[in-house]
Formats: sequence, structure tokens, C-alpha cells
Amino acid sequence: MIKPWYEQSFGNDYMLVYKHRNWEEAGREARRMVEWLRQPEGARVLDIGCGMGRHALALADYGYQVTGVDLSGILLGEARKHDAEGRVAWVEGDMRKLPFAEGSFDATVNLFTSFGYFSLEEDNVDVLRGIRKVLRPDGSFLIDFLNPSHVRRYLVPRSERTDEETGLHIEEVRSIADDWVQKEITVSDKKAADAPRQYLERVRLFPFEWFEQNLSASGLRLDSLYGDYSGSSYDAERSPRMIMAGKAVEQ
Repeated sequence: MIKPWYEQSFGNDYMLVYKHRNWEEAGREARRMVEWLRQPEGARVLDIGCGMGRHALALADYGYQVTGVDLSGILLGEARKHDAEGRVAWVEGDMRKLPFAEGSFDATVNLFTSFGYFSLEEDNVDVLRGIRKVLRPDGSFLIDFLNPSHVRRYLVPRSERTDEETGLHIEEVRSIADDWVQKEITVSDKKAADAPRQYLERVRLFPFEWFEQNLSASGLRLDSLYGDYSGSSYDAERSPRMIMAGKAVEQ
């Protein structure tokens, strides 16, 4: 049985493809998250889809008790390398079935489009239900998702580069079909006879209206919507992001 893309792509080559993502930048973004989450020092925060842990560790710098959960053991291993002091609890798990008790956290974050991976819509809705389950009543959530209109307007069909450190060549081909945006990634070594390694990433282009409906149905109240990490107002056509912040309601 072929594994879904999200079980194949988040490995060692993922760290190569996205090594440009900046740890200092994560610190600046975390500062804004602290403002949006409105939680006191010592609050219990869950980073859902934490990857290599950049934002989880930055949030820990602000005095939060942070847990990072991700499906990829390889990415969690990288996160632990950056966390020699053990400031964050790293947990391997599926965001559709978060392995935590009800009301375990004061806040959750889901960042950089770590959402919309699943072909079954119910699976994506289950992520929202899981967020509500693990949040205490009136706990805060933050979801940072791409803006589908911006993606359609500004999609770069193809790019390539050579990684200076390893000499590996990285090609990315992007396309949109049936309300999905996908990226085909090829990693190759021009100096070796090894076959190129290929990966696929796919994200469902959920519009804001989808989130409005399903957040509410899942017991999550949307309070604020931002268009980027500077905190600018959301523009449906031009904002690069949909950053949604709100609270868990009483059920």
C-alpha cells in the first residue's frame, strides 16, 4: 500500500529543501503569537505539526510550557537536537487523533499551512475537533494557513537551485488542480549516478468560508483574522496568509 504524501515527504530531504527557514525569523513570529494568544507566562501551549521545532522553541523562550507534536520522527529528532536543555516535550502523533487528554492545554498553534493535507474532508475537520478537545474552555487557538486567492494569483510554476553546502540540486514544480495546490520536488546529485529522489506535497485550498463554518461547528470561536505576521488586516485577494485566532467555547 502506497503511503500518503505526508508520510513520505517529511524526512531528511525536507530539512534540506526548507533549510532556508530562519530561526531568528521564528522568534519574531513567536513574539506576535504571544500577543495574539493572550496567555500568561507558564501557559501550556501545544504546537500541532511542529516539524523541526523552530516555533515551539521560540514560544518556550517566552516562558510557555510547550509541547510539540508531529507525525515525523525524523523532524522530531532534529527538533531534539536544537533542544539540548529539554525545554519542550516532543511527541510523535497524528494531528487527526491528538494523543492528549481533554482540556490539556491553554493554547494551541498550527503554523505555516500545517493543515489541509488530507484527501477526506472529515479528516481535516477532525483536526479542528481535536484542537477543541485538547483546549480548556476559553483556551486560545491560532491557525496560520495560506490564502487560496493569493496562491492562485501569484503561484510560481517552477523554481530550482543548488544547495551550497551539499551540492544537491533542488527543483520544485507547482500546480493547482481541483482545489488542491501541489508541489513536485526533485532532489538530485549531478555528480553521482544515484537516481533523483522525488516527493509530492499537496494542500487543499480551503477558503476562509470553510474555516468559518467548521471552526464554529467544532466549538471554536473566531475572534481575529490577519493577513500576515505583521498583523495587517486580511485582504481576501492580496493577503499572503489567513491567520486565524480565537477561543474554545463552552460545550
